[in-house]
Amino acid sequence: MRSIKRSSWVIVGAVIVALVAAACGSSSPSSTTSSSSVASSSTSGVGLTQATHPSGARVKGGTVYFTEGSDATPNYIFPMYTFTVCSTTNADQLMNMLYFPLYTYGENYRPTVDYDHSIGQAPVVSNGGKTYTIKLNPYKWSDGEAVTARDLVFWMNVMKASPATEWCGYAPGYFPDNVVSYSAPNASTFVITFNKAYDPEWVLYSELSQLYPMPLAWDRTSLSGCSKMCKPPSSTSSLPDTTKSGAAAVYKFLDAQSKKLGSWTTSPLWNIVDGPMKLTGFTTTGEATFVPNPDWSGSPKPSISKLVELPYTSEAAMYNSIRSGGPKSITIGNVPSQYAPQLTSLASEGYVLDKAGSYSFNYFPLNLNSGATTSPGNEPVRYIFRQTYFRNVLQHLIDQDGWIHAFLYNTANPTCGPIPFTPPSPLVNTSAISFSPCAFSPSEAKQLLTSHGWKVVPNGTTTCQNPSLCGAGIKKGEGISFNLDYQSGVVAIEDEMNDLAAQAKKLGISISLTTHPFDTVVATAAPCTPSQATCKWTAENWGAGWIYGPSYLPTGEPLYNPGSAANAGSYSNAEMTSLISKTITGPLSSENGAITAYAKYVSQQDPVIFGPTSVGTFGGYAATLVAKDLGGYAANALGFLEPQFWYFTK
Repeated sequence: MRSIKRSSWVIVGAVIVALVAAACGSSSPSSTTSSSSVASSSTSGVGLTQATHPSGARVKGGTVYFTEGSDATPNYIFPMYTFTVCSTTNADQLMNMLYFPLYTYGENYRPTVDYDHSIGQAPVVSNGGKTYTIKLNPYKWSDGEAVTARDLVFWMNVMKASPATEWCGYAPGYFPDNVVSYSAPNASTFVITFNKAYDPEWVLYSELSQLYPMPLAWDRTSLSGCSKMCKPPSSTSSLPDTTKSGAAAVYKFLDAQSKKLGSWTTSPLWNIVDGPMKLTGFTTTGEATFVPNPDWSGSPKPSISKLVELPYTSEAAMYNSIRSGGPKSITIGNVPSQYAPQLTSLASEGYVLDKAGSYSFNYFPLNLNSGATTSPGNEPVRYIFRQTYFRNVLQHLIDQDGWIHAFLYNTANPTCGPIPFTPPSPLVNTSAISFSPCAFSPSEAKQLLTSHGWKVVPNGTTTCQNPSLCGAGIKKGEGISFNLDYQSGVVAIEDEMNDLAAQAKKLGISISLTTHPFDTVVATAAPCTPSQATCKWTAENWGAGWIYGPSYLPTGEPLYNPGSAANAGSYSNAEMTSLISKTITGPLSSENGAITAYAKYVSQQDPVIFGPTSVGTFGGYAATLVAKDLGGYAANALGFLEPQFWYFTK
C-alpha cells in the first residue's frame, strides 16, 4: 500500500487494488448531515479505458511536463521501501518507471494484472494450491544483463532478512512470512511455495504483486569496483545475499545510498534499470527529468524524448502554471480541488478534461501508542485514543458533506471505511456498506462522551468524572487535548482541520494544529512503541490516506493487523484480525461477503479517522488536464505514470 495526496486502493474485474499517501486547508461548511452521495467521476471512455488518440499525425520526440503535488517531491529511489517513504510520489512517479515489478497492474483504468506488459507470465499453480511456478519473459537490464529468476531470489533474500523494518507492505504472518521456499531452477523460471493454499486471486494481487527483480550488480555492501555502472560478479555463489546477515548488510547499504538524493543521477547503482525510462536529472527542489531507456525490453518503446516532473510549493503555483502556460508548459496537469470552478476555462486552452478517480480511501491515523500527554491531567493520550467510543466521537465531528461542498467543490466522495466507491468493482457491493457510522453528528458525539463518564463543557475543558466508564488508563479530572499535524501547502486540508478543531472545541476537546510538508508528515506517522522517543506524535494527516499497493486487494492485513508496517497508529483488535483472515483464505465466491463484513466492522471501530476521498488519478485533485496533442494517455487505476505509451501528434 502506498500513501498518497488524498489517496486510495483499487479494485476492478475480480480484484481490488491496494497502493502508497496523498495530500490535501478556513471557512466553515454549512452542512449538518452526511450522505452517501458520490462525486461525479467517469468510469470509462477516452483517457480512461481507452487511450487518447488525437487526429493529427504521430511524431517522434517531444517533452511531457507533469505537475508534481504541492510540497510532495520524490525522496527515495530504492524499490524496497519502508512506510516512511511509502508514497505515490516515490513508487508511482519515480520507481516504477525505472525498476519494473514482476507484474504490472492498473492499465486502462482497470486495477487488474497486465500480463501483456509484465515480466512474469501467468503463474501455474500446483502442490494443492501452495506452489506457484512463474515463467519470465525476456527482459534485460540496462547493463546488458538478462533479468532472471535469480534476480527475484535476490529480492526475496534481502526482504526475508528483516521484512518488518524494510518493507511498506509487510503484515506479520503474510508476505514474506508465509513463504516457505523459493528458487530459480533455471534463468527463466521462478518457483515460490506458501505455507498453505490461499485464494489464488489474493496470491496474485497481494503476494506476487510484491515481487521485484533486482540486478545482481546491486548485491554488494559498498561501491568498491564501481565506476559509471556497477558490474555483477562472475560467480553468484558467494554473493552477500546468500546469508541472512549478508542480505541485511546489502539492504543497509542500498537504503543509505537511496537517501543520497543528490547522487541519484550519477550513482553507478541507480542507472541500472529494466524499466522504460532512466533518470537523468534531479534538482534540489525536486524537479525530475527522465529519458527513454534505450535498452528497454518491453513494449511499446517510448516515443517521447523526455518527461519532466515539475515541483510546486503551493496549489496556487500549480494552478497559475497551467493557466498562464497552457499545454506548451504543462502537458499533464493536476488541478487542485479549490480550482474546480475553473476546469472548463482551463480545458479550453487545449486540454482533454480527465476526471478519472483512483481506488483509494482517505483517512488520518491516531497514534494509539502515543507518549504525548493530555491537559489537564498529564496522562498519556494513548489511553483515550484506544477507546473505540472516543474514535467514534472524533469521526462524528468530521463534517464530510459540508467539507465536500464548501472546500472541495463537490469533487470528493464521503468515506466510511476502506472500500472505495470508484472505480466500481464487481467484487464488492458498495451499496451494502452503510455511511451512517461516520455521519456528522455533534449531538451523537456529545452523548457518547457523557455516557462514558465525561463532563462535557462546551468551549471549555471536558474532563473525565467516572474513570470506570471513561476507560482503562484514564484518570479522574483528565482532559482531552492533542496535536493534529497536517500537510502544508494544500488549502482544502487547512480548511478541514480548522473546522474539525472548531467542532471539537464546542465539546470541550482541545486540538492544536501544526503543519509540515507531505514527506515530513508521512515519515512522522510511523508505527512505534510507547517507550520510543519518536512515539510522541498523536495524529498525522498527510491529506488523503491510501491507494492500494504493493498489495492490491483491500483485505486489510497491511493496514489493521498488529505489527503491520502500514498500521501507523498501532491498532490491534482480535475480531478485526479474524475478519481480515476470512477475506484471504476463502474462495472467490465468498470474497464479496467476507470483505463486506470486514468493511462494516472497520466503520464501527474507526481504527483511523475517515475523511472525504477526492477523485483524481494522481491524488486529491478535481481533475487532470491532458494536452490534446498527447496520444496514448489512459489513466492508470493505481496512479502509475506510463510514459512508454505516450506520443505527440501535430
